[in-house]
Amino acid sequence: MTDAVVFDCDGVLADNGSSWLAIHDYFGTENRETLELFLDGKVSEEEFVEADIRKWRTVQPEINKDDIIRCYSGIKLIPGAREVVEELKKRDIFVAIVSSGVDIFVGTIANMLKVDDWAANGFEWDKDDNLIGGLPTRVYSHKKGIMVEKLVQIHGFDSKKIFSVGDSSTDLSMKIGESNFIGFNPVRERAILEFEKAGVPIIFEKDLREIWPIIFGEKF
Repeated sequence: MTDAVVFDCDGVLADNGSSWLAIHDYFGTENRETLELFLDGKVSEEEFVEADIRKWRTVQPEINKDDIIRCYSGIKLIPGAREVVEELKKRDIFVAIVSSGVDIFVGTIANMLKVDDWAANGFEWDKDDNLIGGLPTRVYSHKKGIMVEKLVQIHGFDSKKIFSVGDSSTDLSMKIGESNFIGFNPVRERAILEFEKAGVPIIFEKDLREIWPIIFGEKF
């Protein structure tokens, strides 16, 4: 029996590369250099976010929440995401999202799929919904297991009965205790290498229904 399935959001439930990258695309900026430093652990979460915000402000000094919302127009769910979450909930399996992505976007996906709980990072806004800066980090990309541990403590789950699903190397941090991890839709070579090194199952097909046989031993 499975107690809970914990999903990353970007590239796993949502058919997008990154909710941070979507903002860069909107403003015509990029963060490749900072991203590599961040993935190598040389830049903190807060430094990463503030560096992004500085780049966006070179294009548009005053950024409103509506600008950020517009960045996500047209992004769809990953094929099979709605069906898988619905079926998990029918089986009384707890469904959560643990994402270091942008809360405005992740919250929309969470509400769309009616998951049981979710956590993400985000921004601080003034009374007119203009951007002040990044909020204190809630989900640390390299330590996402902290949030999974919280779910275990709050709900009394057995770690052996938890599956986490992620597409990046940092998502492996969701694997706590004797819990299980599925590498899904990895795009970066770094993720594929780390998944192979960890010996976890990897799904390259962009259809979330492919996780079903791994979790339940049956076709969806």
